[in-house]
Amino acid sequence: MKKKTGHYGEQLSRKYFINKGYLILNSNYRTRLGEIDIIAQKDDTIIFVEVKTRKTMTFGLAREAVNYKKQVTLIKLAEQYIQYKKLKNMNFRFDVMEVQWNENKNQYEINHIENAF
Repeated sequence: MKKKTGHYGEQLSRKYFINKGYLILNSNYRTRLGEIDIIAQKDDTIIFVEVKTRKTMTFGLAREAVNYKKQVTLIKLAEQYIQYKKLKNMNFRFDVMEVQWNENKNQYEINHIENAF
């Protein structure tokens, strides 16, 4: 169930970025260190995106799950990606997508936090 929720949130987030004029470069970029949910580009900026989807507030706000340890991992993954793709003359940022999903009503709300850390 958790995987389904996360997958749905990532799908909604990709659609959100495409509608805003971003180019999706990678989804679920994975190395032995971990995974970046979405890597997108807008103009000369590469955006590394962590998507957090919640159905309830039981465990707090979705963005609170992107703690310091998770941020450090994402930064290391981004550094690997930048070196692997030999990206030069680009700007980089880390965004968090909070997706609050009410499955019963089939409604969702997206909070896009730019430059989250």
